[in-house]
Amino acid sequence: MSILAGRNTKVLVQGMTGTQASFHTKRSLDYGTDIVAGVTPGKGGTVHLGLPVFDTVKEAVAETQAVASLMFVPARMVKSAVAEAAEAGLELVVCISDNVPVRDMLEVRNILKNSRTRLIGPNTPGLMTPGEARLGIFPENIHTPGQIGIVSRSSTLTYEAVLESGKAGYGQSTVVGLGDDMVIGMSFVDILQEFMADEKTKAIVMIGQLGGTFEELGAEWYRSCVRKKPVIGFVAGNSQAFSGTVGYAGDIITRGKITIEDKKKALADAGIIVVEQINEVHGELQKLQF
Repeated sequence: MSILAGRNTKVLVQGMTGTQASFHTKRSLDYGTDIVAGVTPGKGGTVHLGLPVFDTVKEAVAETQAVASLMFVPARMVKSAVAEAAEAGLELVVCISDNVPVRDMLEVRNILKNSRTRLIGPNTPGLMTPGEARLGIFPENIHTPGQIGIVSRSSTLTYEAVLESGKAGYGQSTVVGLGDDMVIGMSFVDILQEFMADEKTKAIVMIGQLGGTFEELGAEWYRSCVRKKPVIGFVAGNSQAFSGTVGYAGDIITRGKITIEDKKKALADAGIIVVEQINEVHGELQKLQF
């Protein structure tokens, strides 16, 4: 495996019996992901998609030794669902849900401070280790096992980065969508650290967007990193500052004081190769010597 999840990662699905959860659980099972159970309160003891369903995460973990969760629950239930996963000792939670209240996510971050559980998302396409594990909603047919780690704040452009790394002939080690929301779990820093320590990953594609300071913090960490792997960065959006009526939700925090150009400069100053268009990524990857 590469980072966070691979073929031997036992996964449970919170909210598995819902329509979208059922659809993507089946696709992940077909892909070879080791999904061992579902959790839906009130449906414990039933079987869905050939898997046992439990009322609680704790019961599911005790029976199956699952270490990760793929979460398809209503936004209003995310806080309690993450708390339940953390209490059960799961190592990783991938939360697909969108429109999670900011206050709830702030409370989630406090819950996770004192636990071993790491959260990807919410509002993420998930995590993909090609040929091994699909925890999310990724179109699995575009991925190829390979050497490029991808981490992105923009869900749609995550897929573009996958296509670019494939076009370069390298494929992907692991692909991580951090999530588009204002408050998320794992950050660029967290994922960059994982990729730097992963022997399989030879280079990284980092996709940012307008809003917040996620990219700047990632660049600051990369600058201080002693043993660096090449990172190619792209920041989605335009150079316009926040006007009060348009822009990413995260831009409300900075009130437009940080523009796309500011983010690109921070990346470049840290030694990251910055491209102006996403379709330039494959060309820059092909220039690298692994």
